[in-house]
Amino acid sequence: MPKASELKKGQVIELAEEPYIVKLIDCKSPSSRGASTLYKIRFVHAKTKQKRDESFKGEDFLKDADCQRVQVQYSYRDGDDFCFMNMEEFSQYSLPAAGLEDESKLLVEGLEGIYALLIDGNIAGIELPQFVALKIIETDPAIKGASATNRTKPATLSTGVVVQVPEYLAAGEVIKIASATGKFASRA
Repeated sequence: MPKASELKKGQVIELAEEPYIVKLIDCKSPSSRGASTLYKIRFVHAKTKQKRDESFKGEDFLKDADCQRVQVQYSYRDGDDFCFMNMEEFSQYSLPAAGLEDESKLLVEGLEGIYALLIDGNIAGIELPQFVALKIIETDPAIKGASATNRTKPATLSTGVVVQVPEYLAAGEVIKIASATGKFASRA
């Protein structure tokens, strides 16, 4: 049973005897003495995809939902569905684009290290690896000596998503994106 302060994005929790996936965590630290840190969490129902916002104190215990985590590889996109392959038994899972939201921006064919959340044998969501390596397709030319500054420029990645990267990076380079924030982390 995890505490509210230990929750992570993508984790499956049971609320009112229904499975909910953690989508967003907002931490609020009150300024008054003795007040505990509050966690405002946005959940999405694993089956119906309805959103639910709840607030918890950091020491509140929550119940893990009964679900299975299996390692999968992203295979391909079929219309509005994203197809994943189980790495152990090679079975296929299909997840609609509406169930992915931000995760779809970081998916490239052959991406491994993804965990699928299965409820009653059906895929309810995915957990991306901590970092995803993507190639810069288009950006302004690199500036020599720019590594000493903290300025950034927009770069279009191989999936079409645009992120801010340091000025010293050029088109064709491979970078790591933090899957939790969707921001530049480092060179790959």
